[in-house]
Amino acid sequence: MRKLITGLREFKASYFSTHQELFEQLSHGQKPRVLFITCSDSRIDPNLITQTEVGELFVIRNAGNIIPPYGAANGGEGASLEYAIHALDIQQIVVCGHSHCGAMKGLLKLEKLREEMPLVYEWLRHAEATRRLVKENYGAYQGEELLEIAIAENVLTQIENLKTYPVVHSRLYQGKLKIYGWVYHIETGEVLAYDANTHTYAPPQSQLNESEEGLVPGIYTNTTAPPVACDLPKRHSNNTEAGNGLPENIPAVSWVSPEQAQRIYRGGTHTK
Repeated sequence: MRKLITGLREFKASYFSTHQELFEQLSHGQKPRVLFITCSDSRIDPNLITQTEVGELFVIRNAGNIIPPYGAANGGEGASLEYAIHALDIQQIVVCGHSHCGAMKGLLKLEKLREEMPLVYEWLRHAEATRRLVKENYGAYQGEELLEIAIAENVLTQIENLKTYPVVHSRLYQGKLKIYGWVYHIETGEVLAYDANTHTYAPPQSQLNESEEGLVPGIYTNTTAPPVACDLPKRHSNNTEAGNGLPENIPAVSWVSPEQAQRIYRGGTHTK
């Protein structure tokens, strides 16, 4: 608590004093540009990793960056989502998972949580679609590799859950809303974004056109491409498989297994 109180003093004396005009503007209302859905994990700071200012992100955080399907729960996620889109007219959503996610670790061992952490157990049941998909399709994998698969799959599952909300469904139909799936790597500070059009993971800025360069202000403002979380293989001149067992046009991502890449990058159940 002493550290927190010291921080409050430093905030008022340094940051606040140099941003008084910003806070004066914010006192009259908020106009965030992006709804950022991510995990409650203390290692994730949405404003820090995107280098955004106070007031630019409307954030929903919970264990496992989960959005229960419409009608499945009466929690704050649905209300916050509805408010962000309808009241604040937010037109861009980012669902951001992360490496080493404790919620996804728990999801893979869900029954063990029933007695020790019953509330966590009940919450993670909202990610049952992720758990079942991983269990029934990735039986050959285990440990960290299986966890990485669950993290990547869960982001896509939550995007599908978002589409069950009437306000999201309507705005998508009107072309007034875009949803992005990210995975943030704690150990490298890097992010890969899922591209629903090409079924590949790529640096986030690759998804922007000239009119969308302000998706998340400050994320990549330099003229050179940032480092990516993994190397993409060279393209082959024919359709033979690369050494990783994937067809030549499917990238080999370090945290995605060949089996998962086959399904995700070919579209699987997550096609646009």
